[in-house]
Amino acid sequence: MGPGDRLRMSVFKVEGYAADVEVLSDGTISLPRLNSVSVAGLTLDDAQRRISQLYTIYLRRPLVYLDLLVPRPVRVTVVGEVQKPGFYSISQGSRESSLGTVAAAQTSVDSSGWPTLVDAIQRAGGITGTADLSRVRLVRSSNPSLLKRQVYNYDFLSTLMGMGSSPNPLIQDGDTIEVAKIEGVIPSDVLIRTGKSNLSADAIAVTVVGEVNAPGLKQIRLNSSLTDAVMAAGDLNQLRADPNFIRLLRMQGDGSVVSLRLSLDPAAPLGSRNNPVLQNGDVIVVARNGWTSLNQRLVQAVEPLGPLLNAASLYNILTKGP
Repeated sequence: MGPGDRLRMSVFKVEGYAADVEVLSDGTISLPRLNSVSVAGLTLDDAQRRISQLYTIYLRRPLVYLDLLVPRPVRVTVVGEVQKPGFYSISQGSRESSLGTVAAAQTSVDSSGWPTLVDAIQRAGGITGTADLSRVRLVRSSNPSLLKRQVYNYDFLSTLMGMGSSPNPLIQDGDTIEVAKIEGVIPSDVLIRTGKSNLSADAIAVTVVGEVNAPGLKQIRLNSSLTDAVMAAGDLNQLRADPNFIRLLRMQGDGSVVSLRLSLDPAAPLGSRNNPVLQNGDVIVVARNGWTSLNQRLVQAVEPLGPLLNAASLYNILTKGP
């Protein structure tokens, strides 16, 4: 037992001794006549024997009952390729785990019973698009005082792809869950399957600006492609956009920004050079085509001349002559 556990204590056929208590931060509980009793680190049976022994001062052969009403939350650390790495407290019983990302919709996943490894990943917002579900580690301190650790490896990818099965282990207080980053090219079927799993964030947020019909912040599924984002923004403006000049801006973990020039190719496979998998926070800029850019500059140039000379006539003069 430890701080946060809620207990019910009673003495058989003795009135005035029943109490519902919670283990305090110092590992003690407050009981009738006994005041503070230290129970941290004890099992229920050990604590029951200790309380019975202490009550022998006041009662003859006391028969003490001690029940665990509500266990304390399980405190775990989730790191690696999850949306919100950090420290989490997960309670036993019915609970909700939020899947989502910053500026994106959130989905609540209901679960019950003792919390599992999947519950912890869901609580951390789900995996990122670069998570390697074949390399998920659970690190457990079997004896914190001796710094001994037990490491368990799980392959959830094989389970999702229908090529095997992997347990969903119960987690314990102090566990650390690590989700590795994938290395190399990810097959499109893997991207699609993991993006639809309950381990993935419900949505990511990307910004599409430039020559699209509905620019702005867009919410798309995890492991969506460049084409998906452009379609979410209402497709290219066919008169103004240059499909061969699309820039993808992505902020790295160290704060630097990577800029990639791409061409829009809806037929390109998911994860290919011109149809990459997007990440939360990506910015997509669709450039103007040459005629649109030139036309705008001409409009600005001839605007002081009034209606006698418009941009189109000036363009014809420059290209065809008088």
